[in-house]
Amino acid sequence: MTHIALVSVQAARPLDDDLAPLTAAFQAEGVNASIVDWDDPQAEWTRFDAAVLRSTWDYSERLPEFLAWAARVAAQTRLFNPFEVVRWNTDKHYLAALERAGVAIVPSLFVEPDESPLDALARFLAAYPLAEEFVIKPCVGAGSRDAQRHRREHREGALVHLARLLDAGRSVLMQPYLATVDDRGETALIHFDGQFSHAIRKGALLLRGEGPTQELFAPEQITPRVPSEAERALALRAVAAIPFAGPFAYARVDLIHGADGAPRLLELELAEPSLFFDHAPGSAQRFARVILAHITA
Repeated sequence: MTHIALVSVQAARPLDDDLAPLTAAFQAEGVNASIVDWDDPQAEWTRFDAAVLRSTWDYSERLPEFLAWAARVAAQTRLFNPFEVVRWNTDKHYLAALERAGVAIVPSLFVEPDESPLDALARFLAAYPLAEEFVIKPCVGAGSRDAQRHRREHREGALVHLARLLDAGRSVLMQPYLATVDDRGETALIHFDGQFSHAIRKGALLLRGEGPTQELFAPEQITPRVPSEAERALALRAVAAIPFAGPFAYARVDLIHGADGAPRLLELELAEPSLFFDHAPGSAQRFARVILAHITA
């Protein structure tokens, strides 16, 4: 019998709504699916036909350890997505690569740990003079942890936030806050094997005046939605621009809209994104079959 590891971490298991429907979908295909913590020292990865990253949501706080683990597991079984894709995607510098490939992203400025926080903030504000609000977040981060929304006139708080991240040796991403997200939220388009499967809407995550979440991820308001043709086109463009040979078993494309109404890429999730099976009947079954097709190809 085929045996697949759905890879999580202890703290995330009760929070991952995808695990139950995906386990059931594999069982319906005659596959044994086990939930395994990535950092379990007793796990024997060679006994699995594949390891599917699902809710390894603490990776951003343990990235070197996590990537070393992923490299080891990829040498012992099939890792989904592949190790080189996961390594590339766990650092938001990938957004610059996608922009160079012609993907419309949310305007972004990267700040490195050796830069002056004061100079970096001045550079950002000069580059985006119309940005009344902006977002500061780490380039290696997940679930909106350590991400915060700032007002242009409240520079002291932004400077403290920026300095805290840089002093910890973390690269930082600064972006104008696109106000349309307050009304329209985010659109997440889920793709299996490069093909669109379903989409959901997330309510705005970064609320004015609120600090970064202390949880594994910020609370989310999720509803199913039908994406526009423009959103679907940008999502497919983003997936096609991934600089590795595909197709990939799963990809989630998170979009928001500019003031002109055009969609822009916020994040491309290829490592451990929620896939929101409960909001799209049949999607867990489709995903399970895609994984099995990759294993037997």
